Amino acid sequence: MSSVEIRNLRKSFGTLEVLRGIDLTVDAGQVVCVIGPSGSGKSTLLRCVNLLEQPTSGQVFVDGVELTDPDVDIDAARRRLGMVFQQFNLFPHLTVLRNVTIAQQRVLGRGRAEAERIAREDLERVGLADKAGAYPGQLSGGQQQRVAIARALAMNPSLMLFDEPTSALDPELVGDVLTVMRKLAEDGMTMLVVTHEMAFAREVADRVVFMDQGVIVEEGPPGQVIGSPRQERTQTFLRRVLNPTHVD
Repeated sequence: MSSVEIRNLRKSFGTLEVLRGIDLTVDAGQVVCVIGPSGSGKSTLLRCVNLLEQPTSGQVFVDGVELTDPDVDIDAARRRLGMVFQQFNLFPHLTVLRNVTIAQQRVLGRGRAEAERIAREDLERVGLADKAGAYPGQLSGGQQQRVAIARALAMNPSLMLFDEPTSALDPELVGDVLTVMRKLAEDGMTMLVVTHEMAFAREVADRVVFMDQGVIVEEGPPGQVIGSPRQERTQTFLRRVLNPTHVD
């Protein structure tokens, strides 16, 4: 069974149609990377998957549960999903440990001891076990993003959504976050990743999806989509991204 199934998903903001009939599946344990120019609808797609944006029409299923069903228990359904944003959205007045435990206790009802045990395990997983007592302001951007990943993992999601998780980072900090994501992929986490990191998509993704103007233009294995794209629009995009100093 697919972990994620998206059927004819459409999203409009007023007269602007941002998603124009998206069909996409992500099987359990797969990593699918979504690439494309700014404004192509990539982030809106992710936000519709976890209903941060309400789709105009279409269906979204996660683990066989239709999130777009009007009668669905959306809070229960969202617990299947972990989301990591461009910005870290950590509570600045709380320690790293508390940032990773607060949702566990308030949403999942875990006791403090269990929440802290799980938090420390996930901080270890992202290489930040020694920062449990620190505050976000004492961490680098890359470390804050890794705390955000640990916070999402602590909720035991069956699917992780990443919305350009390295775009707000200094270039030298990107590698630490991508290393954590690569390890999650190796551990079998199902992941839907919007990214501009072509090397990561090429190395880690099972499939790459190229979006433009609200539609999927091309999808397939990374070697095909990135290495030998068939569609002219994909070719043009990748030429500009992979050879930024080249002028047509």
